[in-house]
Amino acid sequence: MALVPIPRLPLVPDPLRRIKVPSDLDAITSVGEEIDPVAAGMTTESVERIWGSVQRLYRSGVHPAISVCVRREGEVVLERAIGHARGVGPGEPKDAEAVPATPATPFTIFSASKAITAVVAHLLDERGLIHLGDRVCEYIPEYAKHGKEAITIGHVLSHRAGVPNLPGEVLDLENVGDEELLVSVLCDAKPLSRPGKALAYHAISGGFIIGELVRRVTGKGIREFLAEAILDPLSFRWTNYGVAPEDVPLVARNYATGAPALPPVSTFLERALGKVPDEVTRLSNDERFLTAVVPAGNTVTTANELSRFFELLRRGGELDGVRVLEARTIRRALSEQSYHQVDFTLGFPTRYSLGFMLGAQVLSLYGPDTEHAFGHLGYTNMIGWADPERAVAGALLTSGKPVFYPELPDLWAVMRRIGRECPKADSSELIFDPVE
Repeated sequence: MALVPIPRLPLVPDPLRRIKVPSDLDAITSVGEEIDPVAAGMTTESVERIWGSVQRLYRSGVHPAISVCVRREGEVVLERAIGHARGVGPGEPKDAEAVPATPATPFTIFSASKAITAVVAHLLDERGLIHLGDRVCEYIPEYAKHGKEAITIGHVLSHRAGVPNLPGEVLDLENVGDEELLVSVLCDAKPLSRPGKALAYHAISGGFIIGELVRRVTGKGIREFLAEAILDPLSFRWTNYGVAPEDVPLVARNYATGAPALPPVSTFLERALGKVPDEVTRLSNDERFLTAVVPAGNTVTTANELSRFFELLRRGGELDGVRVLEARTIRRALSEQSYHQVDFTLGFPTRYSLGFMLGAQVLSLYGPDTEHAFGHLGYTNMIGWADPERAVAGALLTSGKPVFYPELPDLWAVMRRIGRECPKADSSELIFDPVE
């Protein structure tokens, strides 16, 4: 495999590491196939207000590219991209080719991958190949070391296994395809807390455990299983772990933007991610990462496909006449495992289910009054979600990876605006009721 060199981009004068935002945003905007929003119970004005909030986020200058897709009642009412997929980020040489972003541009969605990996685990349970209440060591016997024999698959999915981190050197790119090494490290890891007790976000470790479970019970890799069970029957082009080598140049480039993180925040993030934030961003553009299988962090997809994946879940596991999951499987996946309990890795209260970040009345990723919404956040400003009460499934993808920037509230403003412009439907009209 020919490796793509990773340039170490120089520091730029702007301490906030922003792009130069042109005055004419329409000139750098690409529109996909949007229907008349009236057919989905909305108005053109309401869609444009949502898009206006996305434009405001882009004007922050920390996102060289943003792609968004919103489905309402199954119809695409908003599918647009703004900015450039590569060539315009901080530190790029002046003569770099500026490649426009389009709705067809795939992005690496980092931790939003966990939602997809969780669905794989639930599908294994539905097929009787595993049981979420079983101990991991029943399928991976060598995992029963250092007190980990009581860890269940459910603990892993809900970030309660007590083994949230892996040694940073294990995540070096030369190791990313070494399954034997990764399994050995997972088995030798010592838990930081008793299984089921503490809530601590498992940034990378949990995905590799699920991937190994898939291999043990099916004889297939998780990439192959996901394709055969879900993606191929629904004709997805992307949305798997990594891409083929020939597709690497098509993936949006990630850029370290915003103010550099300093201690103690940088130390906190390095503990959670296994690497310092800027290094995570730099390595994510390497071909070795983009062609590997990292179930908790390297799904590559478009905003359209990610919103379509969540539309599958919003509809109870059936899409376009093809059923890939039972509705009861999705309800189980959404069963709450913590209620605004403080996450000791992330440092803030989060509602988790068995694989998803849940919404809430007030403090929610998906805007206010979204108690039944579900999805997942990805590093750093990536969101894929469904809101059954509003008949919405969406995705917001960005290529900037800031930790801090003054306009951060603009990200949440996008989600609030979508919630406001998409009123709740009557409960009798829900295709799938997650709490039925």
